[in-house]
Amino acid sequence: MNLAAETNESLAHFSNVLIYSAMAVYTLAFLAHIAEWVFGSRSAVGRTAAAITADSAASAPAKVTVRVAQGGGTAVLERPKIVTRSAAGTRDVPDGPGAAGGTEQGDLYGRIAVGLTVLAFLMHFGAVLTRALSVQRAPWGNMYEFSTTFAMVAVGAYLTLLALKKNVRWIGLPLVTTVLLDLGLAVSVLYTASAQLVPALHSYWLWIHVSCAIISGACLYLGAVATLLYLFRDRYEEKLAKGEQPGRFASVLERLPAAGSLDKFAYRINATIFPLWTFTIIAGAIWAEAAWGRYWGWDPKEVWSFITWVAYATYLHARATAGWKGRKAAYLALIAFGCYLFNYYGVNIFISGKHSYADV
Repeated sequence: MNLAAETNESLAHFSNVLIYSAMAVYTLAFLAHIAEWVFGSRSAVGRTAAAITADSAASAPAKVTVRVAQGGGTAVLERPKIVTRSAAGTRDVPDGPGAAGGTEQGDLYGRIAVGLTVLAFLMHFGAVLTRALSVQRAPWGNMYEFSTTFAMVAVGAYLTLLALKKNVRWIGLPLVTTVLLDLGLAVSVLYTASAQLVPALHSYWLWIHVSCAIISGACLYLGAVATLLYLFRDRYEEKLAKGEQPGRFASVLERLPAAGSLDKFAYRINATIFPLWTFTIIAGAIWAEAAWGRYWGWDPKEVWSFITWVAYATYLHARATAGWKGRKAAYLALIAFGCYLFNYYGVNIFISGKHSYADV
C-alpha cells in the first residue's frame, strides 16, 4: 500500500472517530436540553404576572404615579394588566421565549446545551472534512455522506440563527434528537466505505447541485419542526381560549413561542429556501444533460424532486393568494417536507433509477 492510500485510509478512520465523538457530545447536549425544559419555568412575563396576581389576591390593585408631560401634573393610573393566559374566547397569549425563558438553573442548562452543541458541531464538521480529504472529492457521494453532511448543515443553520440573536433555542431539543437519529442510522445502516464515484459523478456539478440540495433540505427541516410545534401550540392556545384545561404537556407547550410566531418562522424559512430548491432542480437538469445527454428523463429522483417543488409551491401560493394560514397551511407544509423525505429515503432505497449508482 503506497503512502497516499495509507493517508486516505487514516483520514477515513479519523472521520469515523470524529463522527462517533460528535454523537457522544450531541447526546450530552440532548440531556442538557432535557434538563433545561424540566427545570425551566415560564417566561419572565409569566413570572411577573404570577407575582402580581398573588399580591393582588391579598390587597386591592396597586396604583402607579405617572408624570404627564403636557400639563406638568400627575395622574394615578391602574396597574397595567399583564396577560399570561388567554381569556375565554380570545387568543391573546403572549409570545413566550421558548425553553430559554426559565429559571436561572434552567437557563444555565440551556447555555450548557448550546455550548455542547457547538462542540459537537465542530467535531461533526471535522468528520465531514476529513471524509472529503480521504476520498478527495465532495463528501456527499452516497447516502451515508449525504446524511452526515445534512445533519451538520442543519445544526450549522440553527447555530447561525442563534448567533444572529434569533429566538430559536426551542429548536435545540428536537434538532439534537433528530441529528442523533440521523447519525445513528448513517453509521449503522447507511455506512459506505470511502471510495471513488462512477464517472458520471465526476463533475463540478456534484459540488453545486448536491450542496444546494443539502442546504435546502436542512433549512426546510427547521421549517418543518417549527410547523409541527405550531400545530401543538395552536391546539394548546385554542383550549385556553375555550377555557379548557390544556392537558398534561401544558408546562412544555407554554414555553414555546406563540403559535403565530411559530407559523411565521416556518413560513419565512420555507419562502426563503424555496428559490434555492428551485435552483437545485435546475442544476440537476443541467448536470443530467452533461452526463446523460438529456435534461429530463422522468427518473424517479427527478420526478419526486419535482413533486416536492410542486408541494412547496402549492403551500406558498395558498398562503399568498388564498389566504391559507394556520393549520391548513401547516398540513400542506408537512406534506411537502414528507415528499422531500420520501425523495431521499424512499426513492434511494426502494426505487431503482439512474441515481442508484452510489450503493446506498
